[in-house]
Amino acid sequence: MSLAEEFQGVRNHSLKICENLITEDFSLQASEEVSPPKWHLAHTTWFFEQFILVPNDPEYEVKHPQFNFLFNSYYNSLGARTARNHRGLMSRPSVSEVRSYRAYVDEAMKGLIQKNDSGLNQLVILGMNHEQQHQELLLTDLKYNLWFNPLNPRVMDIGEYANEPQSNWISMKEGVYQIGYKGDSFCYDNELNSHKVYIHDFAIASALVTNGEYLEFMNDGGYDDPKFWHDEGWAWIKDQEVKAPLYWEKQDDEWFYYTLEGQKVIDKSAALAHVNFYEASAFANWKGLRLPTEFEWEVAQDQFEWGKRWEWTNSAYLPYPGFTVAPGAIGEYNGKFMVNQMVLRGASVATSPNHSRPTYRNFFHPNYRWQFMGIRLAKSL
Repeated sequence: MSLAEEFQGVRNHSLKICENLITEDFSLQASEEVSPPKWHLAHTTWFFEQFILVPNDPEYEVKHPQFNFLFNSYYNSLGARTARNHRGLMSRPSVSEVRSYRAYVDEAMKGLIQKNDSGLNQLVILGMNHEQQHQELLLTDLKYNLWFNPLNPRVMDIGEYANEPQSNWISMKEGVYQIGYKGDSFCYDNELNSHKVYIHDFAIASALVTNGEYLEFMNDGGYDDPKFWHDEGWAWIKDQEVKAPLYWEKQDDEWFYYTLEGQKVIDKSAALAHVNFYEASAFANWKGLRLPTEFEWEVAQDQFEWGKRWEWTNSAYLPYPGFTVAPGAIGEYNGKFMVNQMVLRGASVATSPNHSRPTYRNFFHPNYRWQFMGIRLAKSL
C-alpha cells in the first residue's frame, strides 16, 4: 500500500467512527479532559495543515486563518489557542464546515505526498499516527460525553467486554534486558533510545484482572480501607466519593455499566476497564501483589496476549537515557509531559488498527480513568 493510500485510509477511519452520530453529538464536552468529536476531526486536520502544508508547500493557502486559534491543542510555540474547557462551546464552525476543511486539506496533502520527499514522508507518517491517537480519544471521549445522557445512547459496538481466559503466572528470570524501540519503522521519540535495564526475578499474570475479581475487592470493602491506598488515592476517593470503576452503576443490587452499545449488566468474566492508577494499585495491594514496571511488562509481553486494555504499570513517565527534545513545535509532542504521570503499556479495544507495538509508552495522570485502562498483576520472586 502506498503512503497516499495509507494516509487516506487513516483519514477515512476518523469519519467512519462518526458515521452513527447525530449532529448534536459532535459538540458534546462533558469535562475539560475530553473533547468533542468535531474538535478531534478539525484538530487532526489542523495538524497536517500547520506542521506539513504551511511550512512545505508555498502554494498552499490557509482557508480559515482563525482555525489556528480554534484547533491548536497544546502547542505553545504556534500561538494562542482556545481554552481546553471551551472546546464544546464552539457551535461554529459547523460539522459540515469541518468536513469541508478536512477535504480541502486532504486534497492539498495528496499533492505533497506525490513529491515522495523522504523528510516530508516522515512528517506525514507522524501526522497519521497523531490522528490514530485521536481516533482512540474520539471513541473514549464520546463514551464519556454520552454517559451523562439518561437515555443511554447506543452508537456502536467495538467489543468493549469479552471473556478473559484463566490466568496463570509467567516466571521471568533476572538479568540485563534491552528496553526501547529497535528498528527502522515509525516510533515516538519517547520510545528511544534503546538501552539496558537490570530486572530481578519476577512473575506476571498471563491474563488481565476481570470485573468479577474486582467486584470481590469492592465487596470486601476495598474502597473503605485506607491501608490499600496511596495517600493521594485515598484523598481522591474521599473527595470524589468513588465506590466503583467509572461507568458502573448499581440498580436493585445488580451492577451495570455504560458502553458505547448502551447500558449492560456487568460481565464478571470480562476484563476490567476504566480504573485509574490509584484503583489499580489498591487492588494489587489488596491481593498482596503489585503492578509490573513498564520494563517488566516489555520483557514479558511476548509471553501473553495483550491489546484489550491499556495496562497500568508502576513506572513514572520519564525520559529514557539520551532522550532529546526535537526542535520546534514537534518537540512539544512528548517531552514536556514527562512529569507527574504514570506509564501504561499495551493497547485497547479502542486503539486504531496498526497503532500498537511492544515499546509503545502511553501515559496519563494517576487519577484519570476514562480510557480503557485495566490491570495486569505481578509479583517478585
